[in-house]
Amino acid sequence: MAADFEAAHDGVTVELSFAGSSDLVAQIQQGAPADVFASADTANMDKLAADDLLAGTPADFAANTLMIAVPPGNPAGVASLADLAADDLNLVVCAPEAPCGAATGRVEQAGGVAFSPVSEEQSVTDVLNKVITGEADAGLVYVTDVRAAGDQVEGIEFPESDDVVNVYPVSALEGSAQPELAEKFVEAVLSPDGQQVLSDAGFAAP
Repeated sequence: MAADFEAAHDGVTVELSFAGSSDLVAQIQQGAPADVFASADTANMDKLAADDLLAGTPADFAANTLMIAVPPGNPAGVASLADLAADDLNLVVCAPEAPCGAATGRVEQAGGVAFSPVSEEQSVTDVLNKVITGEADAGLVYVTDVRAAGDQVEGIEFPESDDVVNVYPVSALEGSAQPELAEKFVEAVLSPDGQQVLSDAGFAAP
């Protein structure tokens, strides 16, 4: 999507940052230069709204659900959400302040289970990497992460994920050095072409 935007706007370079949403919010609150913020949940976008750091009303652009990621071959034999609560399983999840962590907590409630993770990470990418490297028997990540990882992991669906859907909002930011381009980028994300890119990556419509 960034490449498409650059091709449509001569001389424009899009710089992307893919830290966890809660980390990005903290950076923006501390004055880090940014033009557009896209969040993996509404709660982190609300923090910026409360601080009057948004240039407009956020627009929902995608939705995502959780999936269990395991190493190829699924050596621990994980088959369900309940299996993630086993005492001898090395489970890695996102920290509660991250959108994927908040979603994990809601999934626990939906499934009536209690996890004892060996690690809580600040971003879903860190969770996925621990599964890829074999440091974890399983991790809770988004459907899109499993898809992007290809044959480095296997994905296991579970019915409780349908009860926990993360909606992703996007907004231009107050104080942007490029306010017009910021708004145009948001428009590009919401456009049919932008939505097709997201659909191809495995995101659901908001």
